[in-house]
Amino acid sequence: MYKRVLVALDGSEVGETIIPFIVEIAGPLDLDVILVRVCETMPPTVFDGTQVVLEDPGLARIDAEEYLAPLAAELRNRGIKVTTQVRRGRPAEEIVKAAHDANADLIAMTTHGRSGLGRLLFGSVAETVLRQSHLPVCLMRMTESDVARRVAERKSS
Repeated sequence: MYKRVLVALDGSEVGETIIPFIVEIAGPLDLDVILVRVCETMPPTVFDGTQVVLEDPGLARIDAEEYLAPLAAELRNRGIKVTTQVRRGRPAEEIVKAAHDANADLIAMTTHGRSGLGRLLFGSVAETVLRQSHLPVCLMRMTESDVARRVAERKSS
């Protein structure tokens, strides 16, 4: 049975919709939860042909840690054992590596549900994880409009 689940988060509200599901299963199954955020390496950006902007990896790490901290605290408040990790690189590859390094039994994540041109332009991290991982992958399909609808339903209740 599953003992350790790696939850891949991308910093979006869509990505976070997997968390309620994890809360539901983590307690009864006594799962250890590992929240992972991957900081994607960005190439230098040139503005107006004169100004070059370089990514600050230290700042990206701090932002990712600050993003994960309240999510981990929420899980801990519910009695769930949780750790966090920030990794740097290509998201799909780092998610698979993180799961392997953590000795996880399951990877859980949300897919943004892109299709057509959006999928072609942005690719699918979830699909790549699904293809590259030897572990079971739990995918929850969610779109921006699904998230907006859920938020509206909560406000009207």
